[in-house]
Amino acid sequence: MAAEGEEIFHVVCYDFGVKRNSLRELARAGCRITVVPASTTAAEVFRMKPDGVYLSNGPGDPASMNKEVEEVRRVAESGTPTFGICFGHQLLGRAFGGQTFKLVFGHRGGNQPVKDLFSGGVEITSHNHGFAVDPDSLNLNQVEITHVNLNDQTLEGFRHRSYPVFCVQYHPEAAPGPHDSHYLFDDFVKLMADN
Repeated sequence: MAAEGEEIFHVVCYDFGVKRNSLRELARAGCRITVVPASTTAAEVFRMKPDGVYLSNGPGDPASMNKEVEEVRRVAESGTPTFGICFGHQLLGRAFGGQTFKLVFGHRGGNQPVKDLFSGGVEITSHNHGFAVDPDSLNLNQVEITHVNLNDQTLEGFRHRSYPVFCVQYHPEAAPGPHDSHYLFDDFVKLMADN
């Protein structure tokens, strides 16, 4: 997909079930997007010389994706700016040694309150997932938790302390909304600009 206006960055998108609106958000931010299958190796991605890598939403059970998790880990540890949403968030959690679990009641709908632990603000967010990353399984010397669900305190986002990698469990690209989290696409662009 071509960038809207001037092309600033080239982003490779791993397609685990990508929503078209996330591609539109990236294009709006000046990114040309190359969409690749979920089975694409990190080496194949590196040959495309991306400025950043986007890990899309699912569906699926992240615990069944060991080969993909290993490739995601290679991408993230390469220092390539990486942004994951929903399933991409879960794969990054597993790539950094965390565990995922099936929620008793999946998160569905467009009115889930999520707290940004850095700004202190609360975003109304769109959710559609049945699995979550166990925050107690993550090494907090490696990653820092950035977002928490206010309904049940489940993990909604984290970023790596050493690599330019961040992710959220919810859907900032949701159409028709809510739109509280669109800033995350701009954060991804800034991350690419800073690297």
